[in-house]
This record gives sequence, structure tokens and C-alpha cells, in this order.
Amino acid sequence: MLLKDQVAIVTGGGKGIGKAIAKAFVDQGAAVAICGTDWPRLQETANELKSCGGRVLAVQTDISKEDQVIRMVEQAVKEFGKIDILVNNSGIAGPSCYVVDMKLEEWNQVFAVDLTGAMLCSREVLKHMIPRKSGNIIMIGAEGGRTGDGRSGQPRRTPYCCAKMGVIGLTESLGQEVGPYNIRVNCISAAAVRGDRWNRVLDYKAKAFGTNREEEAKKEIKSYSLGRPAEESELANCAVYLASSMSSAMTGQTLVNTCGRHI
Repeated sequence: MLLKDQVAIVTGGGKGIGKAIAKAFVDQGAAVAICGTDWPRLQETANELKSCGGRVLAVQTDISKEDQVIRMVEQAVKEFGKIDILVNNSGIAGPSCYVVDMKLEEWNQVFAVDLTGAMLCSREVLKHMIPRKSGNIIMIGAEGGRTGDGRSGQPRRTPYCCAKMGVIGLTESLGQEVGPYNIRVNCISAAAVRGDRWNRVLDYKAKAFGTNREEEAKKEIKSYSLGRPAEESELANCAVYLASSMSSAMTGQTLVNTCGRHI
């Protein structure tokens, strides 16, 4: 088992990519604290993983709220005694509209969850990782926010793309800050991932462009070499790799998992 006796926090762990990552970690021997705002889904996932023999804690948490993040990390440490791994997976898609039509509260909400939430969770786990001189933080980014490749940015998705660009900046800066403490920070950059999150994005786009989900899906995967979106389990496998000793020399890096998305 690659993560035997490790303890992980996975934000947004009740469903979708977060649930897949939590399951993969449990399968590899880790104890996992999952958090999110959807309490019924968190309980359902926790019970499912426990039934497979996993050590799992569910904590209802809005990661945009500082006090709730502090409480969540404290509960995880109290339950498991330490934190080895943090996966900053929680995120919201935000509005699909032009900046000229953007409401400030919509812009602020995306940044509060997708970027500030990742910072708050990282800050709180580092208070426990730094004294132990050991730890691993994994960000879940997005190709819409990856700079320098000619593919960053998407019209009508500006707050999401900007927040995800910030996540990569957080990855690279934080990796340099905490490297001397033997703590690694990396990011997984995904494009389309099959599941509820992608369906919601397709629905936002369909509404904005007056099309439908199927048309938007076809437009998206047309530029994918494999002709399909990634599966949630495929991102989970990347997270296991980054969390394990197999990637022990990697920090401050972005691992791209896109089924060959190209222009």
C-alpha cells in the first residue's frame, strides 16, 4: 500500500473528484478526513468508505470561512493524531457571463472558495506539518488557469480561470516556502472530467450560448487527442502518485491530466 498509515484531508470529498480521491487514498491504506458543505453526501461517502474498512471522518465545512477551516483541521488532528496530506479539491465553477455583466458577489464567491479556501486549508495544515518536517499538499487546478501554454483563459469563465491561475501561483510559491521543511506542494491540472461537475459546466455554457449539453460536450472533446474526457478515477490515480514516495523529488510542479487536450 502506497499510503499506509498516512492521514489525509480531502476537501470537497463527498462527491465527484474528491470522493474518487478519498476512495483511492483509503484503498492505499490512508485514513481520510473529508469535508464539504453537502452534509448528506459527506455522510453517505463516509459510510461507504467505512463499509470497505476505511478510517474516515466527515466534517461539514465551508472552506471560504476561516473559522470553519480551523475547526475542521483541529477535528482531523484530534481524530487521527496528525495530517500528512492535504488535497485542495473544493471548487465552484462560478458564472458563465462576460465581465461587463459580472456581479461583484459572483466574482468574490469564486475566489473565496477556489483560491482563498485553498490558502486557508494549506495554512492550517502547515501549522501541523512544519513542526514534523513532513507533509504533502496537492492542489486541483484546471487547464483554463494554466499559463504559458497558449491555452489559458476561457471567455465567460473569467473568475474561474483567474482563480485557477492563482492556484498554480499558490502551488509554486508555497512549494518554495515550505520545501526546507520537507513539505511538497504540487498541482493536478485537469480539463474535462466526466461527472457532475463537468455536467454543470456544460449546462452553464449551454445556457450562455443557447445550445444544449450534448453540443457543448462535442465542442469540448473535439480538441482532445483521446476523444474523451478524463475519468474521476484517473485524477485520483494522479493524486495517489503525488501523495506517495513515487513522486518524492517533485514539488512546485503542475501535473497535466487532460486526455491530450490541444488547440
